[in-house]
Amino acid sequence: MSNQTNTKTFPVNEVTPFSNIREMLDIAEREAGDHIAYKFRVHDAIREVTYKEFIRDVNALGSALTELGVMGEHLCNIGENSYQWIVVYLTALMGTGVYVPIDKELPQADILHIANNSESTVFCYTTRFSDMVHEQADKELSGFKYFIHVETPEEEVAEESDPRFLSFRTLIEHGKELLDNGYTGYLDQEVDHYGLKMIVYTSGTTGIAKGVMLCEHNLCSGIYYGLQVSNILTTSLSVLPYHHTYEAIPGLLVALHKHVTVCINENLKTVMKNLAAYKPDFIYLVPAFVEEFHRRIWLNAQKSGKEKGLKTLIKISNGLRKVGIDARRKLFATIHEAFGGNLQEIVCGGAPIRPEIGAFFDSIGIMLINGYGITECSPLVSVNRIQFNDWSTVGMPLPCCQIRIDDMTPEGIGEICVKGDVVMLGYYKNPEATAEVLDEEGWFRTGDYGLINEHGQLVITGRKKNIIVLSNGKNIYPEEIENYIMNIPYIKEVVVYAPKNEHGEETKLVAEVFLNDDKVQELGITDPLASLKADVAKACKELPIYKKVAQVVIRATEFEKNSSKKIKRQCIDHAKLDDAGSN
Repeated sequence: MSNQTNTKTFPVNEVTPFSNIREMLDIAEREAGDHIAYKFRVHDAIREVTYKEFIRDVNALGSALTELGVMGEHLCNIGENSYQWIVVYLTALMGTGVYVPIDKELPQADILHIANNSESTVFCYTTRFSDMVHEQADKELSGFKYFIHVETPEEEVAEESDPRFLSFRTLIEHGKELLDNGYTGYLDQEVDHYGLKMIVYTSGTTGIAKGVMLCEHNLCSGIYYGLQVSNILTTSLSVLPYHHTYEAIPGLLVALHKHVTVCINENLKTVMKNLAAYKPDFIYLVPAFVEEFHRRIWLNAQKSGKEKGLKTLIKISNGLRKVGIDARRKLFATIHEAFGGNLQEIVCGGAPIRPEIGAFFDSIGIMLINGYGITECSPLVSVNRIQFNDWSTVGMPLPCCQIRIDDMTPEGIGEICVKGDVVMLGYYKNPEATAEVLDEEGWFRTGDYGLINEHGQLVITGRKKNIIVLSNGKNIYPEEIENYIMNIPYIKEVVVYAPKNEHGEETKLVAEVFLNDDKVQELGITDPLASLKADVAKACKELPIYKKVAQVVIRATEFEKNSSKKIKRQCIDHAKLDDAGSN
């Protein structure tokens, strides 16, 4: 049994059509050439680059690489978020080759594996990876033709004697000379828009990375149809890592077609500083960031003795809104100022967000828009609309997507399957894995479980691989129980699982938590385990008996996470359940 839905009954935004990335940039140069495309820091001073300047840099790098004879090959790129990273990214997308972003937080062995498995021959890297590249150039990376040091403007880099080692800055300068002398080798390329363009190795939470193959048509579809259903404003702060498709496509490519000014954040420590400096009106985040913002707001209110006042203001504001008076930006001016003063919208993806978090941000005047995506779908599948935003859902599918729910339970929950222009070509050099998730009709099995509500909105209930099947045959979605437990104010992280007994059966539910020590102290909790046991039981009281937590474990450190800030569930040691801190 299954059901399908689309967005034909809902109006969409008007978007200028385009068929490829180069045409998209041509439109941007024509319509917004002198508009600021990027802002970023150089020696703590803010530098601005216009769309016209950015496109010239891209064409310059592309021309230099074309003259070298490597534009049609696979190019991998690793490093911190930067303007230079974006130039490399767009240069590769508009060329005839294949772009391979690599997660900078991976162990060296995994970085080298991806570089070689992707069959790349050009390696772009930042100074952080210089030692590794030089050490491995004649070993694990011996098949590479060129290594491009993508240095930042403030870095002084010594000239290399090895001709394989090139400077990003020198290539840009040479490329501009080529363009000024009439060179059109890069500009005149013919690109197969349905051929392989990008290989993204999934970080996942299982430790098994697969190379997701995307074509230019996938990317353009994500941009075009994403804009049809999204409320994109004028200035964003770019925070999430660029190797991740959520930031690379909605965050960067969508911004280019909307002619947004993207302000580049250097690292996690500078987020609040840059919010104040750049004053963005929207930002893309994952739930972990939003949860942290939420935590900080209440923590600051508590430390300043204003927690009760904040709760009162929220009640007053919500009451005023019911009679048509919106005073949120005035009532919560201090909070808005901390976010730069202009923040109107947080677009959240990567995982479901707790509805109460959405309600809080809405109550203070910042709209939280939750969506759903997966790398294999370029990556956007569905998103809430400002006209009908529901934090308990991940919104309506993109107009180019069909969604089907397979193997439904009586409650309507089943595996989410997607078909449409954003669905990947398959997994690189892995036909077996491709066949497991992609059928001949183009339906992709996401591995996520969910349902479609009466309004046609998608609701995520959990990951297929996380489902717990108890010995009594009951299926448990641990994410559902975790959302209930996260309402306990002194819990920072929680994972629910069912360890196997000596017969290999899953018989009981365990909640392993990492506490917020500041909140524990502030609440005057002297016996955290006893309090936790009582509060978990209270939080889950509405759940049926088979979903009740039988054991609570308090851990001393945060859970291990991947670069997308998702907890690596497979790394949790179930054997330590009898340690101190459990009941």
